[in-house]
Amino acid sequence: MKVIICGAGQVGWQIARHLSGEKNDVTVVDNNPDLVRRATDTLDVQGISGFASYPDVLDRAGARDADMIIAATHSDEVNMVTCQVAHSVFAIPRKIARLRSQSYLEAIYSDLYRRDHMPIDVVISPEQEVAEAALKRLSAPSAFDTETFLDGRVQMLGLTVDEECPVVNTPLRQLTDLFSTLRAVVVGVRREGSLFAPEPGDQLFVGDDIYVFTFREDISRTMEVFGKANKKQERVVLIGGGNVGLMVAQKLESGAQRVRTKVIERSRKVAERAAEALERTIVLHGDGLDAVMLNEAGIDRTDAVLALTDDDKVNLLSAVRAKSRGVPMAVALINDPTLVPLMGPLGIDAYINPRATTVSSILRHIRHGRVRDVYSLGDAEAEIIEAEVLSTSPIAGQQVRDIDFPEGVLIGAIMKGNEIIKPKGGTRIEEGDVIALFSLAEDVPEVERLFQVSIDFF
Repeated sequence: MKVIICGAGQVGWQIARHLSGEKNDVTVVDNNPDLVRRATDTLDVQGISGFASYPDVLDRAGARDADMIIAATHSDEVNMVTCQVAHSVFAIPRKIARLRSQSYLEAIYSDLYRRDHMPIDVVISPEQEVAEAALKRLSAPSAFDTETFLDGRVQMLGLTVDEECPVVNTPLRQLTDLFSTLRAVVVGVRREGSLFAPEPGDQLFVGDDIYVFTFREDISRTMEVFGKANKKQERVVLIGGGNVGLMVAQKLESGAQRVRTKVIERSRKVAERAAEALERTIVLHGDGLDAVMLNEAGIDRTDAVLALTDDDKVNLLSAVRAKSRGVPMAVALINDPTLVPLMGPLGIDAYINPRATTVSSILRHIRHGRVRDVYSLGDAEAEIIEAEVLSTSPIAGQQVRDIDFPEGVLIGAIMKGNEIIKPKGGTRIEEGDVIALFSLAEDVPEVERLFQVSIDFF
């Protein structure tokens, strides 16, 4: 597939890394020649320096025979105009745009703004993706990462193994003997910075970060098995009342579970806007780093703090201060991946990476046909892939133990019709089954071959 990626920043570079690594014809466009050079020097891509919305620039990028264009620059206006030019001038079949402004999003999603006036096939909103990620963190407070699969009936949990974990130094194959009715599978382990798919004889050690698939009904028990509490979040403080903080607060207000939420926002204008948009949430105007303001927000009685400002350092320090006041759970929004290693030493429970959430969202929309979902782990080191088995797939009709999966691939759960099952060696894979699996990045092409799918959209 021939793809043009407009914007060579963090998101654009990661998408280019995924697509070029899977042998697609990728061209990166950016008006910053240094970013273009970084992409062409580190990836198997072509690069064009220039404004992505200019027809002559897109023409040089190969727009006349491109299959897809992904507009992920830092400007909403450039992204929208790029899609319009791609449609009107070059008739590119598939157009994806990243948009941040809530005003644009409301207009595009409304009935008054017809899609034929702004031909964007898929709109990606980083703020909405981050807000959803924040809510998922709250749903599993002891997990550093979480995502749902198979129609929400299976959850992937990222858990850190500590000294309280009852199954430390226990071979994974023994988990089935110890907890025979537990429907959970450890599919990935990060140890000393290296991520791998574990073998049945591998043990878990203190300090490991693990990725576990578990059934929705077994989440609480899975947490207990790995030494984690699963307390409900009844009182939450959000630091930052901008687009992300406001979306999180609105979703908490509309949720089925009653959550007492307070928002601390430094900007009076932003705080007033949030107060007008929210009904049951208390909005406080002040600094989330101020001890007096935290006292006013009732920090000592808070179950969780989410630091969601647009300043990484403020988010880090706010989370640290909240933990120092005894808050059980602190989550920080972190844009700079080089700050992530500080999470552990600072005692911060979890972080949200907008780049990873946006990359995962875009990948969901460019996977072909029977691939229903994709979730990127770490720094694009691995993916959780949800795909349907075709009759022509090499794995159709085989038992799990007989399938020649790469070493970096493990099945987490299988949906047969309306039934979700935990995979076993004797489980037979059949046409129509939907499988959720863990795959290291280098093994994704082989997974696509086994499922008879392709990164191509067409």
